[in-house]
Amino acid sequence: MPLIRIRSQQGGNHIICATILTISTLVSIGDLKRMAHGYPGTFLTLEGPEGAGKTTQVKLLSTKLDAIGIPHLITRDPGGTPLGKQIRRVLLTPGNPVSPMAELLLYSADRAQHVDELIIPALKAGKLVICDRYTDSTVAYQGYGRNLDLELISQLNGMSTQGLKPELTILFDLESEKGLGRLHPGGHDRMEREAIEFHHRVRKGYLELVKKEPERWQVIDASKALSAVQDELKQIICTAFGKRFDLSQL
Repeated sequence: MPLIRIRSQQGGNHIICATILTISTLVSIGDLKRMAHGYPGTFLTLEGPEGAGKTTQVKLLSTKLDAIGIPHLITRDPGGTPLGKQIRRVLLTPGNPVSPMAELLLYSADRAQHVDELIIPALKAGKLVICDRYTDSTVAYQGYGRNLDLELISQLNGMSTQGLKPELTILFDLESEKGLGRLHPGGHDRMEREAIEFHHRVRKGYLELVKKEPERWQVIDASKALSAVQDELKQIICTAFGKRFDLSQL
């Protein structure tokens, strides 16, 4: 069984011997990085810190896409599949004692099932796939937020997604204090209950990702009014994918 050495950003070395990592004996990381999308559909992901409003925006967008007859799939990460829903409960239920490494591997397991069961079939069918969170969340939350090794996260992301990357990622950016202030009192999940310093690191992680790959990202100021954010979201999607789908009525 292959071993991977992990160095956390806080220091210290760990040896992780995990069955999930035996995938690396079948598919090399280099091969995964070279894989192209190759499907007739379109893959869009939405990212953002807690309270940024992206889930609300996804629901509004889905209603509009239904109304104009655009074939699409709205899904979420984690929790897009029956297995994923169980993993999501483990990950987000307050009080669950989930270690940072276990958290990372659970997100990867959810994503592996999600991509294979839902996302790739929808892309093969030519649909517009919109995913509420994806691999960038893992980089921001487990990498920057939890200080886990970014190279390990990159490897796991590649393996769990079969190398599948979104064509466009939209970041709903919002200051941590404002985002957490929008959440309903008493309804916070395990991630939302983290200290404010954790959320600052998560937001920093997102902004670093935008800097590293600006051609893939579009950033929306999520502090604006809901209607203004929705209008900007629709404009970005129309500009990016208007030649593939009839989005004139969006």
